[in-house]
Amino acid sequence: MPKESRPVPRATPETQHFWDGTKAGELRLQRCVDCKHVYFPPRPFCPSCSSRSVSVFKASGRGRLLSYVINQRPHPAWNAPYSIAIVELDEGPRMMTNLVGVDADPRKIRCDMPVVIDYADVTPEVTLPRFRPAQG
Repeated sequence: MPKESRPVPRATPETQHFWDGTKAGELRLQRCVDCKHVYFPPRPFCPSCSSRSVSVFKASGRGRLLSYVINQRPHPAWNAPYSIAIVELDEGPRMMTNLVGVDADPRKIRCDMPVVIDYADVTPEVTLPRFRPAQG
């Protein structure tokens, strides 16, 4: 399978704002109007209080590396090794993502290191959010 045939996400009515945001270079999260809980992944109601009164806002795109694993297994669509990460965003939610901009080597990656969002256009319609070590 060539790299161009990687599986890509498909937007749903509940996630369209998120994918529109990544295409525009913005990380868009949701916040409950009633209890102020910020959450990810997108959904039409607050996972904390079940309110359907939610808003979308542009997040900072900054966070810290909570955990990661280095995938060594070959796959036709990806070059191994690569890092699969869980990032805790400054706004609170956690995202599963990829860590880029640093070798997939445990001597070069540390938990709690600051990270910043990095966008990758994978098709003309889909831009994926990834994270890289923050500078400074």
